[in-house]
Amino acid sequence: MRLSREKLNKMASSSTEQLAGLKNVDFLEGYDDIRQEVRRILEELLANEDKLDKAARLKIESQRRIIPEGTPEWNILYHKYYNEEVKKLGI
Repeated sequence: MRLSREKLNKMASSSTEQLAGLKNVDFLEGYDDIRQEVRRILEELLANEDKLDKAARLKIESQRRIIPEGTPEWNILYHKYYNEEVKKLGI
């Protein structure tokens, strides 16, 4: 999934604000350091999601016959292969 720089910053800021608002959470680092780390984690998760998506799509394309995207069969295979890739990563 591709998100703009502004949206990633907004998500990181919002997440950091939510964490800061929790009573049982104390930051050991500065707010900006936490926000930047949250952004880095989000970028990493999105990059992994792209890899999982591509791997699942490649498996579907490697089938003997063409399975059109959007069909029930394609959707079932996509979720199956996507979940297999997730398990490989140990997520």
